[in-house]
Amino acid sequence: MLKIAYHPIYTHPLPEGHRFPMIKYELLPKQLLHEGTCIKANFFEPNIPDPEPILAVHTKEYYQSLMALSIEPKAARKIGFPLSQELIDREVIIADGTIKASEYALEFGVAMNIAGGTHHAYTNHGEAFCLLNDQAIGAKYLLQKGLVKNILIVDLDVHQGNGTAEIFESDDTVFTFSMHGANNYPFKKEKSDLDIELPDQIDDTLYLKTLKQTLPELIKDQKPDFIYYLCGVDILSTDKLGKLGCTVAGCAERDRFVLQTCKDLDIPIMCSMGGGYSPDIKTIIEAHANTFRLAQDIFF
Repeated sequence: MLKIAYHPIYTHPLPEGHRFPMIKYELLPKQLLHEGTCIKANFFEPNIPDPEPILAVHTKEYYQSLMALSIEPKAARKIGFPLSQELIDREVIIADGTIKASEYALEFGVAMNIAGGTHHAYTNHGEAFCLLNDQAIGAKYLLQKGLVKNILIVDLDVHQGNGTAEIFESDDTVFTFSMHGANNYPFKKEKSDLDIELPDQIDDTLYLKTLKQTLPELIKDQKPDFIYYLCGVDILSTDKLGKLGCTVAGCAERDRFVLQTCKDLDIPIMCSMGGGYSPDIKTIIEAHANTFRLAQDIFF
């Protein structure tokens, strides 16, 4: 059964100017239930986890400053959200959702988190709306539990996974692959194990050709026994924060290829939704919903 992490706190209220992107976390599960892609049993509710998995990735000083809401103003401004206890609870619950979804992926082949993809969070600070790096936390958890030996992170959000690259820069058990817009945030990029920088307005054909030439060879070389997939839909031409030129159909083909590749090679995959900022919420929901539809069709 497809298992999906969702918690009402994912739609944490924010000041004007931040609310619009968050509504997708409320609407997406409703859409999946309405159309019959999912039933209530597909969803599970994560909780506030023990701090150990978080502290395996983030420094004690940073974690404690988050918990105490005592981050220095300059560091807080880099995060972009006004800090509150509810926001911190949201972040740790998202991390728990990814941890639990990782275990479900080992059981069922695939699992999802409706939120997550917080790849701009570093070991010792957050930025760009990311406080804790959920997929890094999940990866460390699986490795420390001895559940997997080699992990591949496939980050196809429009923005480079700079925090993820920094966290695993000296870790040979996790290979970081980021395919992102060359001329987009972060403007000072970290070095992933493999970075592919894409030109502005790249179309579906060239985007998919690049991915399909890269991913199978990468899997062949790295031999991962688990894959994390950050499937942001901010690669769309309509996205306000992206500069690429992909269509909703092209984005769905991207997801189909990644999921089908993992299914064919019997590699468990855990998906975090990542970004999506098109001005029409229907476009965002449709693009994200395609990922869940494909997961159901391919794995179940």
